[in-house]
Amino acid sequence: MVQINPFKAIRPKAELAGKIASLPYDVLTSTEAAELAKYNPYSFLHIDKAEIDLPPETAPDDDRVYQKAADHLKRFLENRWLIQDHQESLYLYELTCENNSQLGLAACTTIEDMLDGKVKKHEYTREEKERDRMRHIDATDAQTSPIFLTYRKNEHIYSLMKDWTETHSPIYDFTSFYKVTHRMWVMDDPDVMQEIIAAFQTIDHLYIADGHHRAASAVNIALSRKQAFPNLSKEAESQKILSVMFPQTELAILDYNRVLKVDIPSDFFEQLAPTFSIEPVDKAFKPNQKGMLGLYLKGQWYALKVKSEKRATDPIAGLDVSIVQEEVLKPIFAIRDVRKDPRIDFVGGIEGLKGLTDKVDSGEYTIAFAMYPPTMEELLAAADSGKMMPPKSTWFEPKLLSGLLIHDLETPEQ
Repeated sequence: MVQINPFKAIRPKAELAGKIASLPYDVLTSTEAAELAKYNPYSFLHIDKAEIDLPPETAPDDDRVYQKAADHLKRFLENRWLIQDHQESLYLYELTCENNSQLGLAACTTIEDMLDGKVKKHEYTREEKERDRMRHIDATDAQTSPIFLTYRKNEHIYSLMKDWTETHSPIYDFTSFYKVTHRMWVMDDPDVMQEIIAAFQTIDHLYIADGHHRAASAVNIALSRKQAFPNLSKEAESQKILSVMFPQTELAILDYNRVLKVDIPSDFFEQLAPTFSIEPVDKAFKPNQKGMLGLYLKGQWYALKVKSEKRATDPIAGLDVSIVQEEVLKPIFAIRDVRKDPRIDFVGGIEGLKGLTDKVDSGEYTIAFAMYPPTMEELLAAADSGKMMPPKSTWFEPKLLSGLLIHDLETPEQ
C-alpha cells in the first residue's frame, strides 16, 4: 500500500513557466548552466545551480552557493515569479516529444514508505552528491526538483488522470528543451483526489526511475528535521518527498553510452573475442537488440554480439551494461568503480551516436561503446530482486523540468 499526498505547490506564474523551467541540475555542468541562464533572469538554474551567479572560481559546494540559492528563491517569491498555491492539490504533468507521450501524477510520497522499502531503488548513490542536495534542501527549506518514479500501470488511476486532462484546461502548455512539450493541470477536486489516493493504496510498490540522490537526500533531511523537532508528525511537510509518478508502460529508456580515455592494448580484439563476436561495419552502429553493442575506435565502428555462453539469466548479470563492466572495463582497463574512475564518462542517448564519435575523434577519449538500453521490465525486475544495477545504466528521456513544482518543507522556527 503506497501513500500519496496533495500539497501546496510553489510554482511559476503561467506566463513565466517556459522561461523559469529548466533542465535538471544533475544533467548540466556549471558551465552549461551558466550559458543557458546567461540572458534569462527567470531561469530556475539561478536557484538549482546557484554557483553560476558567483565568481567562476567558486567551488560548487562552497557555503555561498547554498546561501545564494536560498536568496534567489526568496527573490523569485518576492517578485511573484513563483507563487504558492493556497489549496492542497495534486498535479498532472504530461511530456510529449516526437516518439513518446507520458502522463504522470505529481504528489508527495512519504519518507515512511521510502524507509519501509515500498519505494524501490536500482542504483547506489554517492555520498558527495547526497551531501550537495542535502545542503541545498537545508538552505532553501524546499525540495526544488522532483523524484521521477514509476509503477506498474493501474487502469483506474490512468483513466482518472486522462479524464481530468480531457475536461480541464492546463495551467502550463509550452515547448522547451529538445522540442518537448510540457503541459500541467491542477487537480483540486477533493472527491477525485481522494479516489486517486485510494487507488494508489492498492499499489504495492513505487520504483525510482531517476533521482536516487534526491530521494536519499530527502530522507536524510527528513530524519534530521525529526531529530531537531521530535514532535513533528508524519504528516509534516518535511516528512514527505516531491515526486512525479508515471506508469511504466509510458516511459522510454534511452541508451546510456560509455566513452573511455585509456591506452588500447595491442591484443585488444583478442581479449574481446571470448565474449563477443566482432564485425567491422561501414557506418555508425546503433544496437537494435539486447546482446548487441557498438564499438568505435580509431575512426572505425564495429558491431559486437555477446556470445550465447556469456549471457546470464540473473536480472543484473544479464544486462548488457553488466557484461561490458565485467568482461571489458574491469579485466582489460582495470576500471572497477565507474562512479569514481576519471578515465570513463557517460553520454546520454539524446546526444546520438554523433556524440560518441565527436568525443573520440576530438582526441578527448580513445574509445566509445554504444549500448542497447535496458527495458522497463528489466529495471523493475532488478529493483524487485533487491540488487543494484551498474551506475549509469538508464537514461530517461524526456526529462522532467525543474522549477515547475517546488515543495515547501515548512520547517518550524528554531
